Amino acid sequence: MDTRKLKYFLAVVDHDGFNRAAEHLLIAQPSLSQTIAGLEKDLGVPLFHRIGRRAVLSEAGKELVGPARLVMRDLDAAQSAVQALRGVRSGRLDIITMPSPGIEPLTSMIAGFTRSHTSVLLNVSAAFTPEEVIESVRSGSTEIGLAGSPTPIRVPGVDVLELERQPLILIVNPQADTFKPGPAIQREDLGGHRLIASQRGSLMRWLVEDALAHGVNTEIVVEVAHRTSILPLVLAGVGHAVMPSSWAPLAHRSGLRTLLIEPVSYLEVAILSRKEDLTPAARAFLKVADLHVAAAESKAGPNQSIG
Repeated sequence: MDTRKLKYFLAVVDHDGFNRAAEHLLIAQPSLSQTIAGLEKDLGVPLFHRIGRRAVLSEAGKELVGPARLVMRDLDAAQSAVQALRGVRSGRLDIITMPSPGIEPLTSMIAGFTRSHTSVLLNVSAAFTPEEVIESVRSGSTEIGLAGSPTPIRVPGVDVLELERQPLILIVNPQADTFKPGPAIQREDLGGHRLIASQRGSLMRWLVEDALAHGVNTEIVVEVAHRTSILPLVLAGVGHAVMPSSWAPLAHRSGLRTLLIEPVSYLEVAILSRKEDLTPAARAFLKVADLHVAAAESKAGPNQSIG
């Protein structure tokens, strides 16, 4: 098995089929099909099921994705190590993140990383649950994962660095801002208000449902899976939104008021990575994460929690 076959295999996976993969690789589609057939012969199992014009991964194909990415990533790392001797720092780093950590602290960490590693390509993919992040890191599909959870994340076999605690806030609909002056509200103050809610299973949705369960007369008017829609919906006057504090700077730049919701609930944000076989780019990114934690601890002071 050679790396060219693995590269072609991953191209079919990443581009959803043989035609687009061939276009991306700048080769003829029959040549790509022949290469994949050779890889399947080497392994003795089919990697794709051909359904019409679609190529759907077989169970064996799904198992190969992670190891294939590891091989290609190690090859990139080897090339980068040799190039570094000539003063060249390049490569690729695959990251997966949940939405709120993807705003902060990921933005700040990427900004710090790219200042020192200008030639490294960062590929950031999306996840919506901690389990998706954990599986992606464990399988080798990505090297770095950012996840948020109501409780600290503990994963056997995976390194976990706690980054920060993000308190839940209310992003206030300016057309229905009847809250008292001040930086915070109580959960019962949500009574009589219309809310934009995240999908079930999220910490933000739990807070809203907990308020409802305790007799707070609030109303969910929109359920949103794609959180990029939330600020526009608040700006349009649809309702208030319960979100982690990572959204506050964006809300403020949009002219919206935010309020801390008491008693405070926190989203515990952590960065995940494999314990070994990390590329130089991944190790460098983890150093940036360490600096982020140190800066947050210094800002918080010795007697305060981060966040």
